[in-house]
Amino acid sequence: MGRGRVELKRIENKINRQVTFSKRRNGLLKKAYELSVLCDAEVALIIFSSRGKLYEFGSAGMSRTLERYQRCNYNPLDNTAAARETQNWYQEVVKLKTRYEALQRCQRHLLGEDLGPLSVKELQQLERQLETALSQARQRKTQIMMEQMDELREKERHLGDVNKQLKSQLESEGHVFRNIQGSSSWESGMVVGNSSFNVNAPQASQIDCQPTLQIGYHQLVPPENSSIARSVAPENNFVQGWVL
Repeated sequence: MGRGRVELKRIENKINRQVTFSKRRNGLLKKAYELSVLCDAEVALIIFSSRGKLYEFGSAGMSRTLERYQRCNYNPLDNTAAARETQNWYQEVVKLKTRYEALQRCQRHLLGEDLGPLSVKELQQLERQLETALSQARQRKTQIMMEQMDELREKERHLGDVNKQLKSQLESEGHVFRNIQGSSSWESGMVVGNSSFNVNAPQASQIDCQPTLQIGYHQLVPPENSSIARSVAPENNFVQGWVL
């Protein structure tokens, strides 16, 4: 029958606790020795009992293993490199701060502030800087104005071309409109002439039917309304000419 699983908690009985400590300590030391022999590993084991007794095992010597442990965890070279890097960053921060202060001071001088501590030479240099900056600003201003003028000229040319196109289109449309208007007036004149001719046509037919000539020996008796026709006939110029 196998052993049951032991619950991991503090053993209250002192005798049982001491017996368990002795057995497990010996087993742990044995395992450390076997690990160092089988795997060619450097093993160091330190055990302190509840009464303060020391039990240790070192496959290559406890002092040597502890020194190696200290070299791995507290490398002075790494500390030196970290300190050197920190120093470099600190110097870089100091340089940037100094440069920032110099730029602020130069800006105040360009604005005409804090000019009291400056010497005559420094003031002359500041004046030359201002003249150079003013000249560059004027050149840039002139360049921008010339570019704007070129753009306006280009827009003017474009609008002129558009105006010419619209003018030519308007002239062509006006010419077509005048042609259409002339043709419509000619047709209206033709209509008016035909209507006048039709109005005079019944009068001419009425006159042609009147017996104004007598041919042969038979005497024609004029109708009762012949006097009316004769009285009306002189009013028509066409009839008068025909009679004559």
